[in-house]
Amino acid sequence: MRILLVEDNKPLIRIIEKRLSEEGYSVDSCVDGDEGAGFANSYDYDLAILDIMLPKVSGLELLKTVKTRNSLTPVLLLTAKDSVSDKVAGLDAGADDYLVKPFAFDELLARIRALLRRQTDIESSVLSIADLTLDLLTRKVLRASKEISLTAKEFSLLEYMLRNKQRILTRSQIADHVWNYSFDSGTNIVDVYIRYLRRKIDDGEQNKLIQTIRGVGYALREEA
Repeated sequence: MRILLVEDNKPLIRIIEKRLSEEGYSVDSCVDGDEGAGFANSYDYDLAILDIMLPKVSGLELLKTVKTRNSLTPVLLLTAKDSVSDKVAGLDAGADDYLVKPFAFDELLARIRALLRRQTDIESSVLSIADLTLDLLTRKVLRASKEISLTAKEFSLLEYMLRNKQRILTRSQIADHVWNYSFDSGTNIVDVYIRYLRRKIDDGEQNKLIQTIRGVGYALREEA
């Protein structure tokens, strides 16, 4: 899933970006609200993580920009302020959750997973289709009860396709959610990773789940 991260503490933003990338998230990051607004107005995000005290444009103003672009995009606010009035101000401005610094990274991950589940109306941490399951908490993928080992990017690609199962996804849609703004649209990286995933998910299986929609993209669905 693609995340916008805006935080003016450069060491902190590097740590968060690195850890989120290791978890398979695609992250666009910057250190001021003006640049953050540029990202928010240019790309669609599955979630935004915003520091409140940002230079140039405040986190609360940036929050309005994100919600104006897409009111359903969940926003998690980060702040060193923990007073009730500050929390109320953030939530009243449209934030979906609030995390006070310093925080444990595991808690940040848990908040992210909860917001993404809420966004897609998924009550369980397990995504599935046919005999294929993906557990967001344990990061285990099973096909017919057999565990499949995936790289972080393969996991992220499969998660996105499972969240949008039965839907036809264009290559651009996949790239926008699984890779970040530095992605070179002139490459065939989406096709390459679909091929990697297909080998692990579908090879040897009678029921092929990853389907190519000629001239359009791909779909994760059971064959008719």
